[in-house]
Amino acid sequence: MSDIAEVYYKNKKAGLLIKKREGYEFEYNDNYINDPYASPISAIMPLSQKRFYSDRLFPFFENLLPEGVLLEMVVAKLKIDRNNKFELLLYVGKDTVGAVTVRPQQ
Repeated sequence: MSDIAEVYYKNKKAGLLIKKREGYEFEYNDNYINDPYASPISAIMPLSQKRFYSDRLFPFFENLLPEGVLLEMVVAKLKIDRNNKFELLLYVGKDTVGAVTVRPQQ
């Protein structure tokens, strides 16, 4: 599994989410930032050319993950550790309820 995910907002590539040894970083795509109609993916990550850092998966992305019985079903199907939130996000992030989707980097 890749440690880089492409993040889309309303089917437009918004940026990259990168898992590193020391945590996570998110960076908006330059083309997305320059789009006059672009919206931030989260209030805590406003449109900016700076990188955002976190020692754990950003709460916004963690809230896209399933919970309870659905989480157990996904973990059993993937045969992965339930605490591997990045890999879970890569699997379930392609089909979210909201405007943001997350996919493995192409």
